[in-house]
Amino acid sequence: MGRPERVVRELLGAHGRTYADEAGVGLKDTPQPLYRLLVLSHLLSARIRGSVALATARALHEAGLRDPRRMAQAGWQQRVDALGRGGYRRYDERTATQLGDAAELLSERWGGDLRRLRREADGKVSELRRLLMEFPGIGPAGADIFLREAQGVWPEAAPYLDAKALQGAERLDLPKEPERLTELAGDTDPAVFAAALVRAAVDKEVARDTLRRAG
Repeated sequence: MGRPERVVRELLGAHGRTYADEAGVGLKDTPQPLYRLLVLSHLLSARIRGSVALATARALHEAGLRDPRRMAQAGWQQRVDALGRGGYRRYDERTATQLGDAAELLSERWGGDLRRLRREADGKVSELRRLLMEFPGIGPAGADIFLREAQGVWPEAAPYLDAKALQGAERLDLPKEPERLTELAGDTDPAVFAAALVRAAVDKEVARDTLRRAG
């Protein structure tokens, strides 16, 4: 086994978990989990600690704001309070408005079901990304997060290794070409591999510890 293979093995062994899984989202190609992933992607895309975004996603779920109908019908203050309980205070007022507007857009345009947005994209990943960015609060970073995490259930997006995942690969001295990285990952869920690379990108200790253990 070469060093790149050892690095990937150590990385996946310690950090092979999607952000959706960590947030308690059992991701499936069904409306509610996909919606919860959209909200999580919105939260993670802000300049705030990932742990806070994950805690906030769980707080919104615990508050019952787990589908677009409930999110849209909730009062603005209810959304602010749920965001605050997750620690998302820096952006809570703006985010509360964006979550309400995004839920209304999803309900009105796609019947509350992101699978309809997927069908509209007709297998084109660039179109998926463009449509996702129509949601208030979802910019390029948020769309990348969603597609990185969704590629396990939306296989037309795989392998989705965006700039942040490739930054992690560089930090781990791995190839930066998506095709070569995919070969190294073998039959690993591409969403799991992408999330592990992102963890190496956002946390120097993850990369340093992985390289040390790989020898």
